[in-house]
Amino acid sequence: MNVVPWWAWAAFGAVVLILLAIDLLAHRGAHIIGFKEAAWWSALWVGVAIIFGIVVFFTLGTTAGVEYTTAWLLEKSLSVDNLFVFALIFGYFKVPREYQHRVLFFGVIGALVFRAIFLAAGVAIVSKFAAVLFVFAAILLYSAYKLMKDEEESYDPGNSIAVRLLRKIIPVQDEYSGTKFFVKEAGKRVATPLLAVVVAIEAADLVFAVDSVPAVLAVTDDPFIVYSSNAFAILGLRALYFLLAGLLEKFHYLSKGLAIILAFIGVKLILQAGHKVISTSIPEIPSLVSLVVIIVVLAGSIILSLKNPPEEDSADVIDEVAADSPIVDPTDGTSSAGTSTTGTSGTDSPRLDKS
Repeated sequence: MNVVPWWAWAAFGAVVLILLAIDLLAHRGAHIIGFKEAAWWSALWVGVAIIFGIVVFFTLGTTAGVEYTTAWLLEKSLSVDNLFVFALIFGYFKVPREYQHRVLFFGVIGALVFRAIFLAAGVAIVSKFAAVLFVFAAILLYSAYKLMKDEEESYDPGNSIAVRLLRKIIPVQDEYSGTKFFVKEAGKRVATPLLAVVVAIEAADLVFAVDSVPAVLAVTDDPFIVYSSNAFAILGLRALYFLLAGLLEKFHYLSKGLAIILAFIGVKLILQAGHKVISTSIPEIPSLVSLVVIIVVLAGSIILSLKNPPEEDSADVIDEVAADSPIVDPTDGTSSAGTSTTGTSGTDSPRLDKS
């Protein structure tokens, strides 16, 4: 493990804060993010991540540079699943397109905080109990099996424990109030549906962390490399979502590719754990090999997806799920077809489970 100087952490923190401030100022007014704008921002985030990797390469060495690149690309590929969930949540809550960036901005900030906690805990646990890597490997292999067999559990934003808990803590009004998270009704502070959407996004990220944290720890246990690679991958998620919002359904083989990557990382973890716990004669898979495998599998799954278009448009399926989601009548807790009311944003009010 490299001994990372304090100035490296300070420089990393300064870069992240400056970029977040620029992003927030650039999008301080609610507007729809178009393809061209999303492409520019995606290029910016990817460019910054690559430049940071080059700095790591020259300051911390070749091994650290390869580990950073591998971890960043791994997290970037795994985060594609998040984009499908974002689309599902936005469709379910009928979030106006001009408000979606604000939701994802605060969702990313929350993700940075929670990932820091989980990754720090993961590094600390692995450093003291290397055998826990076997458990992490089992998690990744099981996730790979579900993806390969299409047994991934469906996510229902309306039944999210986090959203239900939010409603118990503070009342949530039925209509959007611009980009505000809180408003006053009859002299009392209440939350807007936009806050519920942020909570749903954060809850979804916690679920995805179950896979991503063990996966990145298979690449390196260096706290600096682990967190910086995760942070730069997460920071580019918003722009990537708006860039690929209309193209997600075309990459239908990507889930199979992710399954192969997860299975490979799971095997890498098993060998790594065996090397540390059982015998040093058990070989480990070098990070450079992992990087090559990830690139080849991702490229292959994307090429296959484009060469063999899906028969059914999954975006339509997402819309159908959102449209068919029941509205729970708060008076008796039963589902009804219900008629949506029109909010201040001029769109149908979101579906919020009030039970």
